[in-house]
Amino acid sequence: MDMIKSGLQKYRGRLREKAIARAKTRILLAGRTAADFSADDLEIVVQEEEGKIKGEIKEKGVLALLALLGLSWFG
Repeated sequence: MDMIKSGLQKYRGRLREKAIARAKTRILLAGRTAADFSADDLEIVVQEEEGKIKGEIKEKGVLALLALLGLSWFG
């Protein structure tokens, strides 16, 4: 049971780190700095990025399942 919790914590930690990196990039591309945002606003941006990453993972999982079954998305 501890191994499952440990694995989930690692997954969530890496997901969070990736989301933070993407959020920093997004903020820089907007021409602003992290200091321009409140802590709540930064948290919202990071949560949005986490949602995008989770969606990408789910999409890739579906495509991998289709490939495993020998089905094509396009035809």
